[in-house]
Amino acid sequence: MGLFDGMLPDSESLFNNEIALDYDFMPKLIPYRDQEQFQIAACIRPLFQQRNGSNCLVYGNPGVGKTVATKNVIREIEEQADDIIPIYVNCWSANSTYKIILEICEALNYKLTMNKNTVELMRIVVEKLNAKGVSSVLIFDEIDKASDLDFLYIILEKVYRKSIILITNYKKDVLTMDERIKSRLVPQTIEFKPYDTNEIAGILKQRRDYAFIPGVWDEDAFQKAVAKTAELEDVRKGLYLLREAGNSAEQKSVKKINMEHVDAAMQKLDSFSNITGLDGDDEKVLELIKNNSQSKIGDLFKMYQKMGGKSSYRTFQRKIDKLERAKLINVEHTKGGEQGNTKILSYSKKLTDY
Repeated sequence: MGLFDGMLPDSESLFNNEIALDYDFMPKLIPYRDQEQFQIAACIRPLFQQRNGSNCLVYGNPGVGKTVATKNVIREIEEQADDIIPIYVNCWSANSTYKIILEICEALNYKLTMNKNTVELMRIVVEKLNAKGVSSVLIFDEIDKASDLDFLYIILEKVYRKSIILITNYKKDVLTMDERIKSRLVPQTIEFKPYDTNEIAGILKQRRDYAFIPGVWDEDAFQKAVAKTAELEDVRKGLYLLREAGNSAEQKSVKKINMEHVDAAMQKLDSFSNITGLDGDDEKVLELIKNNSQSKIGDLFKMYQKMGGKSSYRTFQRKIDKLERAKLINVEHTKGGEQGNTKILSYSKKLTDY
């Protein structure tokens, strides 16, 4: 028997457009985020009258639509204005001033970056963004991942007509930035609150209808995927469940996605930490907590250092916050005692309790 025998032929695939299950897929309508999109648009609107725009800080838990909604605003700008340049940079992959400036150069279609240093490239970027009749919208996603904010200070100081949008999961880290930057930025804050169960159901139904052949989903199985997504409060994980359930059904050469296939997809969620934006060091901290559940944060930090961890205690605390937001760990706050207030960290079993 061949390795690929028994699979459904391409003509019988359950998927119609699997790309629709990518989190960054842009449907024509972004449901349940009209108010937030109008708030972002209000910051940008003065640019349409050749005036300086406002800046904003977009924040909220992972998987609540911050990036998709912001990119939808960008799409409308591209459709309506030729003299407003939208530039999107993800600071997870471009995490230094030099890398971020390279990303901006690419967005501006400037190719002669070889053998130019950061200062030279920054000067070129400023000149292009200040060209006659040009305004710019600069979006910096995952801004808390940037190792330095020199680029932001220069843009605030040197670029004339612009609107800067910062996107983050962690509002408090951004608001503790250097006072010289914060006083120039003066951002409006736009919170993306978690979707409720009905909204999650609507989003997953929209993506399901884009992604799959009509009628291939058993309704009870779909509702189970919705319920699990609502528990985890992360639409990205719901999209993952839909995709993996479809793959499971195809691997078994059946033409209906049922409970069995959703259960199989759920079994993979525990190893799906990359969807929460974890890097290698985050994974190391998660494994440490898993092996030393119910430990104090200070004791875990000492273990982390002995393992060769390089992060400071403050950065370690940020990693703990990220893991808690992703519902991978539980954090219990205790008061008093010999060592005063502390946190007790334990590994969350939620991802495997089905």
